[in-house]
Amino acid sequence: MQPKKFQRRKFCRFCSEKVEFIDYKNIKILKSYLTERGKILPRRMTGTCARHQRELSESIKLARSIALLAFAEK
Repeated sequence: MQPKKFQRRKFCRFCSEKVEFIDYKNIKILKSYLTERGKILPRRMTGTCARHQRELSESIKLARSIALLAFAEK
């Protein structure tokens, strides 16, 4: 039998930093929640809470619509 690997508990970065709202103009933060192909990473991978994940996806979509971020590739 293989020993169990210790995994650190994921936490919401926005809750811990007490962010009021996620700014769509802050591309550096938004890019860390995208894959190389431009897809939005799910909650189970990033560890964000439901409230901030919804806000994050809205700000990413808004940044895409005004051409700050690229749309997802197929």
